[in-house]
Order: sequence, then structure tokens, then C-alpha cells
Amino acid sequence: MSHPAIIHDEEPIRLFKSDFLEFFTHISPITVTVIWLPVSAYFFWLGVQQSTGGWRHLIAAFLLGLLIWTPTEYLAHRFIFHFHPRNKLQERIAFLFHGVHHAQPQCKTRLVMPLPVSIPLAALFYVLFTVIVGMLFRAPTWVMPMLSGFTIGYLTYDLTHYATHHFAMRDGYLKFLKRYHMQHHYKTPEQRFGVSSPVWDMVFGTYPKATTKR
Repeated sequence: MSHPAIIHDEEPIRLFKSDFLEFFTHISPITVTVIWLPVSAYFFWLGVQQSTGGWRHLIAAFLLGLLIWTPTEYLAHRFIFHFHPRNKLQERIAFLFHGVHHAQPQCKTRLVMPLPVSIPLAALFYVLFTVIVGMLFRAPTWVMPMLSGFTIGYLTYDLTHYATHHFAMRDGYLKFLKRYHMQHHYKTPEQRFGVSSPVWDMVFGTYPKATTKR
């Protein structure tokens, strides 16, 4: 993805001429939490109803789903959000998906995933978990608690991303995450793709050898 110059204007960049479409490009972290936290809880409740293995099975499946989110976050950020467009249409799509965030990184209403993107993706992952875990691995009772953990992983990522841009985060690991993500924006946009963790950057070689403190 080509990285546009950073715009410091507080007025959000308009993406669509239609007010209706433009409305759906803005979202708050409160909305994301209100929607996806109950969804995660519902998935877990369904898992409880279906479970034949007790709480250890449910917790293990939940944690596995949470773990699976971490490479998903990295791969999506690196290869989908930062894909390199080859024509004008792809440039437009890339800007809509993620380029606008790099052009205006402090825009508060474009720091978490809008519903027209997150809902279809949730449906896609629901199908993938059902087919792969439930059918191919013949473990249908693992699907719902894994989806619950996966959804919590996504929610943690979205809220962490918002926090790195708008909360002080002055201590410990949170301070590291904020600095790490700011360096992705202002120093190394083709590295540091992890938002909630740098682990997969280390695994796939996109963690800078020498991390200079800002």
C-alpha cells in the first residue's frame, strides 16, 4: 500500500459523496464494544449449551480462539490493509480500507473497524470455524467457544488500537504498544504490523532489528 502524506486537519477526510455511505465510515469504540461483547458472550453461552466436556474444554477452546486471533490480526494488517495496489481501482480500495487511517491517523471516528466491514468478516469467520473446526476436525462443540475467544481477541485489538492513538499509556507494556504502533505510522509503515502484540512481527521478520525509542 502506498502511504499518503499525513494530514493534520481535524476535519475527517470525506470518503463518499453520499451522506448515507459516509455515515457508515465513522464508528466509536463504544459502539464496537456494545455490539461485539454480547456477541462473544452469546457464542460462549451456545458453547455451554452444546458442551459435553465440561469447563476445561470450554476454557481451552476459548483460549485457542483467542490465540488464533493473534496471527489473524497480523496477517490482515500486513497483507490486506497494506496490500500494494496495481491500478486506480485498487488504490481507491486500499485508501478506503486503511490508507485513510495512515493519512489521518488521529481521526477518532476511524480507529476501529466499521460495521459494514466487521459484520461480513464475522460471518466469514463463522463459516470458516464451522467448516474447518466443526466438520474437517470433527469438533463441533469447540466451534462456539473458539468463536467467542476469537471475537474477544478482535475486540481487544480494536480497543487497543484506539487506545494507542488517544490514551496516554505511560507505563509498562501499554507504553511499549503505544510507541510501537506510533513508529508503525510515523517511521516504519512496512514493519510493526502487530497492534496488540509484536510476536508475529518477530516470527515473520517485520520487527526492526534496532527499535529506536521515540
